[in-house]
Amino acid sequence: MPRQTRAESRARTRELLLTTARELFLRDGYHATSLEKVADAAGFSKGAVYSNFPTKDHLCEEVITQVRNEQIHAIHTAFTSEGTIDQRLEAFDAWADATLGDPGWTLLEAEFAIHAVRKAPEVRARVAQGGREAAAALEFLIGEELKARPRELPLPAAELAEAVLDLGIGLGIRRAVDPDLSPRPLGDLVRLLLRA
Repeated sequence: MPRQTRAESRARTRELLLTTARELFLRDGYHATSLEKVADAAGFSKGAVYSNFPTKDHLCEEVITQVRNEQIHAIHTAFTSEGTIDQRLEAFDAWADATLGDPGWTLLEAEFAIHAVRKAPEVRARVAQGGREAAAALEFLIGEELKARPRELPLPAAELAEAVLDLGIGLGIRRAVDPDLSPRPLGDLVRLLLRA
């Protein structure tokens, strides 16, 4: 078996650190997860963490971006799958039921956003940009739906995307506290607006 190049070894170390950090951040939260804990759990030195991620904030941002991209992909899959609009909305409902209020992801996003506002103003703009990117991804999906099945919407696609994202975030936080809360209002809002 050929030896790994330096670049391959560095990429593998970075991947292991990111995987370990994701597990710890989602399980324990932002504040309880230190770079030392990530290094120890991954079997590396703290220096290995710093050589790949300049700060804990950068590491956490990567974890959040990774999870957020996976969720956007899952929503995209639900909305672009074959079938009727009702079948695609049912797939979206299934995603919402399985995902909204996930204690790890929901609480990490909320804790990190509060940290950015209160303690890390230099991170705040990047957190805000992440929210804008999520809204833009939803707007793109709405646009794709309108191309496939043209109709008038009661709101511009950008505003609809913001409304869906904001309801999803609020509902996710509430479901993290009260798991018995139904995620159905999110799907119902999308149904109402897409069928208007």
